Amino acid sequence: MTPLVSHDAPIAAYEEQAATAGHLQVARHYGCEDWAALVAYVESLQDPAVHRFEAAVQALIASGQATLRRLLDEDPSLVHARSRRSHRGTLLHYVASNGLEGCRQKAPPSLVELTRLLLERGAEPDALADLYGAPHAPMPLLVSSCHPAQAGLQSAVAELLIDFGASVEAVPGSGKWACPLSTALAFGYLDTAAALVCRGAKVDRLDKAAGLGHLEAAARMLPAADAETRHRALALAVQNGHAAVVQFLLDAGEEPNRFNPDGLHSHYTPLHQAALAATST
Repeated sequence: MTPLVSHDAPIAAYEEQAATAGHLQVARHYGCEDWAALVAYVESLQDPAVHRFEAAVQALIASGQATLRRLLDEDPSLVHARSRRSHRGTLLHYVASNGLEGCRQKAPPSLVELTRLLLERGAEPDALADLYGAPHAPMPLLVSSCHPAQAGLQSAVAELLIDFGASVEAVPGSGKWACPLSTALAFGYLDTAAALVCRGAKVDRLDKAAGLGHLEAAARMLPAADAETRHRALALAVQNGHAAVVQFLLDAGEEPNRFNPDGLHSHYTPLHQAALAATST
């Protein structure tokens, strides 16, 4: 893919990329389902409100604190505005770098400061946007995103969201990845999971205790856990490298040759993942 064009470039700039990459690939790269949707997006930028929102998103992902601050000063309602794209995300959703336009999934160095600016200006920390086929708040999107994690900023941004009122539990009306702690564990972000627990997230199920490596809690919760939760517990314990919890669950009768539950690398068994972990060390 050729370099990202400006958010307000004419359609000819996108056509130039499409000449080598193909119309559908370019459209998907910019978060549009097809070429017609990309054309509609470019045309929508004639609306000043759309243009301001898109400019703010560009400032956010480019670490443009001064530009973002100026845009919010000029239009304070921008912090509550929503994208005209189908996901209807707010600026705060772009902080999570997840589920939105692929070309905009970035974690700039000043992500914490940019997030604070949005929250101080009144951004709703638990606002829902339609991502991955269901409503999701910024927090679970953040704690499953590789971009802020690889930048070493995921936990700090998560704690900042909590400081401004974001829920550490599932937001009512959210989709599959609603629970921040379960989501962080499913994606293997243990430092962020630990931070969520320190900030009040409940370790109230066997699978959560197993994913965190809390053996005593797992032993206490096992008798009351149903078969599905036990299944998830073994998958999470293996994926997050908690050998003592894995041994405990195997001794309790869990099957290492059964494929993992949906959402937890269901194309693997625990035995596959243990072997993969052994070969990578």
